Amino acid sequence: MRGSIHIVLEEGTQTQWLHDVLVAEVARVIVCDRRGKPAAGNKSDWADAEQLSALLWRDAVRSVYHESSHRGTLRELTRTYRNLVEDSTRVRLRFKALFRARGIKTPGQRVYHPERRAEWLARLTNAGVHFRAQTLYAELDVMETPRRPAKLTMLAEARRDPAWALLRSIPFLGDVRVAQVLAIMQTPWRFRTKRQLWAYSGLAVVTRATAEYRLERGRPVRRRRSPMTRGLNRNHNRQLKYVFKSAATAATGRPGALQAFYLAMLQRGMQPDLARVTLTRKLAALTLHCWKRGERYDPTQLTLQAR
Repeated sequence: MRGSIHIVLEEGTQTQWLHDVLVAEVARVIVCDRRGKPAAGNKSDWADAEQLSALLWRDAVRSVYHESSHRGTLRELTRTYRNLVEDSTRVRLRFKALFRARGIKTPGQRVYHPERRAEWLARLTNAGVHFRAQTLYAELDVMETPRRPAKLTMLAEARRDPAWALLRSIPFLGDVRVAQVLAIMQTPWRFRTKRQLWAYSGLAVVTRATAEYRLERGRPVRRRRSPMTRGLNRNHNRQLKYVFKSAATAATGRPGALQAFYLAMLQRGMQPDLARVTLTRKLAALTLHCWKRGERYDPTQLTLQAR
């Protein structure tokens, strides 16, 4: 094919690999996410390709970021650690559910301790339930063994990043959270302002408005009615949202500038859940600001939003 070649791909399992292979061969590679789009008419690979080509020709394709690859190692290490945590948590929940279904309370973490396992297993009189609990203990040991080495390897890779010291200066962004931010965001320059980061993190407010204009004496006049809010956007990166939300939740319970920021919003009459969302948005904005400017966190610059 001659001339300037532009390729559009749908987001999928092999998208990153295809993007890295093709980006040096053509003028532009665009990755788009078509999930949730209404489908009309017949569906086939040829029809999908024709539809994507028409959208690309009209420049109506919304791209998904796939450009940066210099933090690819950290991204894979972060995924490994996250998967181990999720799998071990799932086994722990199954184990507690097994006891809870038989009216046995399991407070705290004592039920998982290796030295007390025989004591807990003795409470299970049914042979099948006893065997299932033993299997869950064995499965938990398999999950817990590589968890700490995976965490240490992830943190060692993250500490070599130039942005580590900047993001680590932000309160309640600990080692694991900073490593996850570096792996997920990859670069701050993909977000033009904090509002793009809010949308990517699931912190953007969704509004709906209709009939915004009315005719007065033959001329359209905009209504003064404010648009209706419909919560936060659902199409977002859930892991990044969890990082910022967990950091904001921890900040509300410990003294500091961020807690004072949160309490000031409550004193102004804001509801606690909305105040936590605002604090989460503030943490995301601070992360983007410090990373872009190359500056450490300064609590004196933390200002309260105007009403």
